[in-house]
Amino acid sequence: MKSLRITPGLAPDLPGAGVATCVVLRFLAEVRLTGDEEAAQLLMAARVPAHQVISERDETVVRTPPEYAAHARDLLAETGDASFDVTELLCDGDRVYVRWLLTRPATRTQRSSLRHVGSAVYRVEDGLLAEYWIQLDRPAAAIRERTETDRE
Repeated sequence: MKSLRITPGLAPDLPGAGVATCVVLRFLAEVRLTGDEEAAQLLMAARVPAHQVISERDETVVRTPPEYAAHARDLLAETGDASFDVTELLCDGDRVYVRWLLTRPATRTQRSSLRHVGSAVYRVEDGLLAEYWIQLDRPAAAIRERTETDRE
């Protein structure tokens, strides 16, 4: 698969994609990249466990659709005008694996570009996102930013 750009609010159309893949792509475009609470209510189960491995710690966070939408809005405020590219997409039954690259160009306050690499396995049940396992490599960017700030 070639890289697939996810546009906020507009899920890509993949001919032949199954229900689970379509749900995950809609979730990424309509919830993760917009923080749309109404879309979260339509695409997510009532309580969604997120099993997170974020380089320095492991944890499970359970969020309702409104809580996830608020979380997504916080992430958007943190990353600003960034592009979100799916670099790998695999589906096996009710599980969808997605690897992505989130890139934000350098700004006046951040001299270098920001890159978040992540991957997740999403489980879809009855047409709703029910659970996911996520791995993120964000500390590299945070460490780089701290190092540059310390040099000033």
